[in-house]
Amino acid sequence: MKKNMGSADRTVRIIVAVIVAILYFTGQISGTAAIILGILAIVFLLTSFIGTCPLYLPFGLSTRKGAK
Repeated sequence: MKKNMGSADRTVRIIVAVIVAILYFTGQISGTAAIILGILAIVFLLTSFIGTCPLYLPFGLSTRKGAK
């Protein structure tokens, strides 16, 4: 897969995932909200580490500088 995420996009996703983890471990979120946000946080981390967002592909989006 072609990388389509810039560094700012990746950084924001990692920060959001860390915030969700902090909220969960401090007991601020629980139940269904914790499950949904936890799954979203995992997806954010995975896409940040591989540098590709599958949802960007059908729309031809890219946040990378110099990407065509």
